[in-house]
Amino acid sequence: MRILALEPYHGGSHAAFLAGWSARSRHAWTLLTLPPFKWKWRMRHAAITLADETARAFDEGRRWDALFCSDMLNLAEFRGLAPEAIRRMPCIVYFHENQLTYPVRHESERDYHFVLTNLTTAMAADRVWFNSAFHRASFLDALPAFLKRMPDHQPLAAVERIRARATIHPPGIDPLPIRPARTPGPLRLLWAARWEHDKNPETFLAALKLLDRKAVPFRISIVGEQFREYPAAFDEIRTLWEDRIDHWGYQPSRTAYEKALATSDVIVSTAWHEFFGLSVVEAVAAGCHPLLPHRLAYPELFASAGIDETAPFFYDGSAEDLADRIGHLSEKLRTVGHVDPPMDLGERFTACFGWDALAPLYDEAVESIG
Repeated sequence: MRILALEPYHGGSHAAFLAGWSARSRHAWTLLTLPPFKWKWRMRHAAITLADETARAFDEGRRWDALFCSDMLNLAEFRGLAPEAIRRMPCIVYFHENQLTYPVRHESERDYHFVLTNLTTAMAADRVWFNSAFHRASFLDALPAFLKRMPDHQPLAAVERIRARATIHPPGIDPLPIRPARTPGPLRLLWAARWEHDKNPETFLAALKLLDRKAVPFRISIVGEQFREYPAAFDEIRTLWEDRIDHWGYQPSRTAYEKALATSDVIVSTAWHEFFGLSVVEAVAAGCHPLLPHRLAYPELFASAGIDETAPFFYDGSAEDLADRIGHLSEKLRTVGHVDPPMDLGERFTACFGWDALAPLYDEAVESIG
């Protein structure tokens, strides 16, 4: 098949998804993308811009059998503006995130125009792919209450129409380098996420302070995308433990990021919000022991990988329990010499979420609607 992929925000996980799948796909891909800049403007104008680009490619003789886009595209607008032959193509939309349950500091900051864009995009697609069952449920379960705020003509039936087309397709991961032999030293903790309040760095800071009070030795790597404004917890962590930092901030290359994963013992999440948790999946596949709050999409990751006994990988969400579990792992490192997770966890995550396994399944899913 010939697949036309449209990505208005070609960066981060959006770009990685297309690169990972298309590189291993048996289908032929055409990618029309826009740089990851000013996401609100991208959602507003991308349908116009990409419809024009698609029309030019069509006039030059390009032809496709299916359309694939992300939630950043207003698909209903695009289909109205694109050439008729493009409008008739079967279409899949991939929801990396959504603007209804994406966290904001204050609800007044939420722009409902973008929520309606997500709604009409899902309605205009033949298939709606979500990166996790948690994400699908959080979006579809929140839609009715949102739609009931409308003064009249509430399209409540649209929710079930979308649900009937919705399936789960997690993002894949690329192969990770072989983990090097561990060098002597204290437990190495990794925190890998966007530097924003919904990732709850305050709980990680509180846990580190508790570890210090208990004289539990540790080193830390805190990586992830940064912004001009970020929670004050990061500056406090750097001030208090600057001499214990191995990796800090957004890594300059994929190689540097992979090194941070491969040289850490434990991947810690404190997130209040996470639609999937790609950095956690990559860290576990790289051999890190996970310590995660028992919420969001995290339990789903282990179920997908066929792992039933998950108690060692979850804490109750509090800084106290997180510090206690880190302390136990530190003691294990001291007495046994490693904290390798049991049950070949990394191999299972690689087998479940690796692109080599997922790409053929996604190729078949596209063929089923072509």
